[in-house]
Amino acid sequence: MELDHLAVAGESLEAAVAYVEEGLGVPLQPGGQHAMFGTHNFLLGLADGLYLEAIAIDPGAIPQRSPCWFDLDRFSGAPRISNWICRSPALAGVLAQLPDGVGVTVALSRGDLRWDMAVPESGILPYDNMFPALIEWHSAHPAPRLTQQGCSLERLVIAHPEAAGLRELLPLTDTRVQIESGAVGYEAHFMTPHGRRVLR
Repeated sequence: MELDHLAVAGESLEAAVAYVEEGLGVPLQPGGQHAMFGTHNFLLGLADGLYLEAIAIDPGAIPQRSPCWFDLDRFSGAPRISNWICRSPALAGVLAQLPDGVGVTVALSRGDLRWDMAVPESGILPYDNMFPALIEWHSAHPAPRLTQQGCSLERLVIAHPEAAGLRELLPLTDTRVQIESGAVGYEAHFMTPHGRRVLR
């Protein structure tokens, strides 16, 4: 299981994009639509094969499946980091070792991208959505095709009152990811062309 990307949600895509662009001082590029869940996104390429997506429900789309992934049906308030996403080359095997609620495998596509995502039947991931969404890519990874803007992730802090239990479930070796005890929330530290910046 490896860190794949971060998702910043907003009540609208414009709000989510503005939050990231103002926070990091760099532009995002268009992503596309996700027909299955009726969402759309913009993207930012990060160093080390990572990326960040700004995502929101597309008001002009009719979703093919509900509830929405990333718990976007219930999203309200200011834009913020809503999810972290980890990839595995063997998603089915990983899910078999995890508790119920992490999700069932849904086959997805956007353009020439193909992937499976574990999506909870409720749309809500364990540990108050602080458990990572799990993905398995069946096409080339999108990160290398994204324009680099000189940004890299230095640290991702995932806070939850039951941090110890969350850590035990995740076979992660990425030292940038820190799961700490505290009020539920994310804090992502980036190096940018404008110095160190933080998104929450």
